[in-house]
Amino acid sequence: MDASIRERQSDAGTLGLATSHPSDVLPSALAGLRIALVHDWLTGMRGGEKCLEVLCRAFPQASLYTLIHRKGSTSPAIESMAIRTSPLQKVPGVFQYYRQLLPIMPAAAASWRLRDVDLVISLSHCVAKSVRVPAGVPHVCYCFTPMRYAWQGREAYLQSWSNRPIRRAAAGSLLNRLQAWDQATSARVSHFVAISETIRERIAGCYDRESTVVPPPVDAEFYHPAPTSTPREDFYLVVSALVPYKRVDQAIEACRRSGRRLVVIGAGPDRTRLEAAAGPATTFLGWQSDEVIRDHYRRCRALLFPGEEDFGIVPVEAMACGAPVIALGRGGAAETVTGECGLLYGEPTTEALALALDGWEAEGLPQDPEFARRRAETYALPVFRRRLLGLLADVATSKERHAGVPRPHLAAPVVGRRRRRDG
Repeated sequence: MDASIRERQSDAGTLGLATSHPSDVLPSALAGLRIALVHDWLTGMRGGEKCLEVLCRAFPQASLYTLIHRKGSTSPAIESMAIRTSPLQKVPGVFQYYRQLLPIMPAAAASWRLRDVDLVISLSHCVAKSVRVPAGVPHVCYCFTPMRYAWQGREAYLQSWSNRPIRRAAAGSLLNRLQAWDQATSARVSHFVAISETIRERIAGCYDRESTVVPPPVDAEFYHPAPTSTPREDFYLVVSALVPYKRVDQAIEACRRSGRRLVVIGAGPDRTRLEAAAGPATTFLGWQSDEVIRDHYRRCRALLFPGEEDFGIVPVEAMACGAPVIALGRGGAAETVTGECGLLYGEPTTEALALALDGWEAEGLPQDPEFARRRAETYALPVFRRRLLGLLADVATSKERHAGVPRPHLAAPVVGRRRRRDG
């Protein structure tokens, strides 16, 4: 979930990692390998860090490379790693404005020096995938998206400079260079893994590369239906960062026109504008704890999800609690939400959402909560761990792309002796 909603520090108990499970066993092909992990930055416990945490638990002896690290901002499993930062770590006040340093992030990433490793795993939406790896060492990139502002977010970024044409032109030139750099450094990745079909297609379009889809984990052990069945209440729910691209304004307007009750959970710079546009039946709760969010998932008539996300964890969390989901049928939600779970609508407009609400209510609020729960469980953390580690094991034992390249800490096979089996 977006960091503007909450940054819950996960622990073994809430994520189902405290007890032994067959999926917790590390594949034998990965045992004993020297692993390097690379992550863009460590400043909070968001969805990307939940994925990283799984790898930190699997490879506690790995080195972890990142641009900057705000100590104590992530989970204990991540904080306990051998974390190596870039020169940006020494910039005064960097944690307040690091996103504005995008133009120099490629240079900062170039400072990472990886040696004596057998497998490199980057988790990237910015520069992590650009890490240089030793010759012959496989590099698996778990890609959240190609660099956003250089590709699909380019026009939105340039629009922010619409009233300053000179700066807009300079920003466009910068984004051209970043796009060329991002495309060129994709060659440093031997295997791409995408978080969704949406991102798989984006990787193909931006990098002309194939990728395997492994969806990110959802905490299905924490998000579950109430122990005792209770009727759903008459309010709709939005759980989102309050920023323009989330299209929360469309949910607010659709409910205002019809007088439907709406509860909005989340914080962000757009809150003042959204509150001014909302009707009396809309309530803003601001940032809330996971427990409060779960309670609202369990009680709402349906979750409204008007944004277009790369994956979209919020709808799956709601489904895990048995809640219906009414979502824009684009991006990740189109892959996770089915007719049994709620309703998808076609166009990103207030009118389309309002018509979807009218139609869904007229049909009697069709949804199967048990099916929704089962579908959410297919994205649970043990499933993610098994899929990702299994893929890494396949890469480690692959003879097609890395044939004849001995691991750095193992002697090369001697001619005349029995050939060593990889893994």
